[in-house]
Amino acid sequence: MNRRTFLAASAAAGLTGLAGCATSKFRTYDGPAVTQLLAAKSQRRLYLLHYNKALAVYDFQLGFTPQGHKQFEGDGRTPEGAYYINRRNPESRYHLSIGISYPNSADRAFAESMGRSPGGDIFIHGTPKEFDGKADWTAGCIAVSDREIEDIYAMVNDGTPILLTS
Repeated sequence: MNRRTFLAASAAAGLTGLAGCATSKFRTYDGPAVTQLLAAKSQRRLYLLHYNKALAVYDFQLGFTPQGHKQFEGDGRTPEGAYYINRRNPESRYHLSIGISYPNSADRAFAESMGRSPGGDIFIHGTPKEFDGKADWTAGCIAVSDREIEDIYAMVNDGTPILLTS
């Protein structure tokens, strides 16, 4: 597994394999590879899996219209289905973020058939203080705490599959 660095205080998440120097803001993850992510929308739970074993589980917030599959730009929904992690942003305005490959070709085709844009820029990201404690505030992303996105950012490689279920 590639080593991923992330910004964190040395007392971060308490997961086995997280290591770092107390004087450095950069840490690495050397544990088992995350082979898949599962985002269970109705439970608001994100599972980082090594095959069938959960390495970590996080609560999350969704878009402002949390039920149903994202179809159009601005609908406030979070996608459902099989995607993959396709990019990362260490300079995100939401602390750190990793991108989800929405829209896929079926999402684009459906939106275009309706004369609309499918939207995009769906991420797993941190939570700014002004949204801390608020329910379902994103535009369709998955929001975790800043400390949690630091763990996720370190643990998850680009190309990792993610299944988003209702």
